[in-house]
Amino acid sequence: MLAGKTVLIGVTGGVAAHYIPELIGQLRWRHMVNVQVMMTLAATRFITPLTLEVASGNPVYADLWAAAQRAPVIHVQLARLADLVLIAPATADILAKLAHGLADDLVTLTVLATQAPVILAPAMHEEMWAKAVVQENVAKLKERGYHFVGPERGLSATGEITEGRMANIGAIIARLIEMSEAERRA
Repeated sequence: MLAGKTVLIGVTGGVAAHYIPELIGQLRWRHMVNVQVMMTLAATRFITPLTLEVASGNPVYADLWAAAQRAPVIHVQLARLADLVLIAPATADILAKLAHGLADDLVTLTVLATQAPVILAPAMHEEMWAKAVVQENVAKLKERGYHFVGPERGLSATGEITEGRMANIGAIIARLIEMSEAERRA
């Protein structure tokens, strides 16, 4: 299962970031996972690094340059530490960056450096999720071996029932378990 594994969570700038402390808590206490967290600067507008530090019990890396002062190649260290990488919420922005190999922040640099399986949990409004360019990026990422969980249909931040809501915590954890088992068998 997941016990004893290290899951590196990359949090990006979407309103669904407010679910991440609960996800971390379940991973940490119910599944006995070492959770490491990295964030984009946009993510810090939705949830604080301190909140995620308390939840994970580990330092949270949000600013590439501040992190580099502590550890010059922190993206490589985090990439090597991870058994699994989860990007949640995975915004249209992060999907586009990863699909095109852009690496301009700690999250994208780390994902490009890791050999661990990467699971993306998309979260965006239905109109964004349905755009051809977003779907092209998703297809490109799947071709390159990225894994997905969600999105699902549900209540959005606008109060509407739409397709594009981040997968629920149970579905995300189930996907992590599935990927961990697949890696174990490989």
